Amino acid sequence: MSDSVKIARRGAVLEVTLDRPKANAIDSGTSRRMGEVFTEFRDDPALRVAIVTAAGEKFFSAGWDLKAAAEGERPDVDYGEGGFGGLQEMRGLNKPVIAALNGMTVGGGFELALAADIIIAADHVRFALPEIRSGTLADAATLKLPRRIPYHVAMEMLFTGRWMDVDEALRWGLVNRVVPLADLMTEARALADQLAKGPPLVFASIKEVAREAEGMKFQDAMNRITRRQFPTVDVLYRSDDQLEGARAFAEKREPVWKGR
Repeated sequence: MSDSVKIARRGAVLEVTLDRPKANAIDSGTSRRMGEVFTEFRDDPALRVAIVTAAGEKFFSAGWDLKAAAEGERPDVDYGEGGFGGLQEMRGLNKPVIAALNGMTVGGGFELALAADIIIAADHVRFALPEIRSGTLADAATLKLPRRIPYHVAMEMLFTGRWMDVDEALRWGLVNRVVPLADLMTEARALADQLAKGPPLVFASIKEVAREAEGMKFQDAMNRITRRQFPTVDVLYRSDDQLEGARAFAEKREPVWKGR
């Protein structure tokens, strides 16, 4: 099972590669392993950014393993820490995650991509949510997609299972950038390296506030920030890094972030 989820550390960057030929589909065992990997990423202070990608060039992921489903694995099976794919419901993951899409991004694979913070896609990538055809609910996509792209576009995808090509995805802002497949990991790694040099306590605050404030009224969220009622904001506002940022600006130099 460990062979289906390959990991590599490059300094402060963790690369997670899903490798389950032919379609990189995710069964419960693979999902639990991915949950373990992303839990370790979350809890390791030496790691600051993750890239999630997949092997091959045809599929990023076909999502839920329907062969396992046909053998009796139910959609409500225990997928482990973080839910399906290890990212959907990972609590306290306050570090940037980049999805580098190398091929078709379908069903639960699409939902895995939606769980990332930044999406870079190869220029042949296509997206679909075909759950409607297999009689099940694309649960995370039903919650997230109408908030990421226009409602009517999202609902058409959910209701029909139609394909969306990468140019349309870029037009709706679903992906950040599109590059040739040969440049995909170079682009993702360059961005990850840039983020790894950034202020980790600020990134943590951005992720927590964006996540927790999603259902709040604007003023309620602002009040919580001002009163330091988000744990990451409280840590940031009393940190050495907060002072370092101001000093570096005054001294006209690059800041040295220590994450404390």
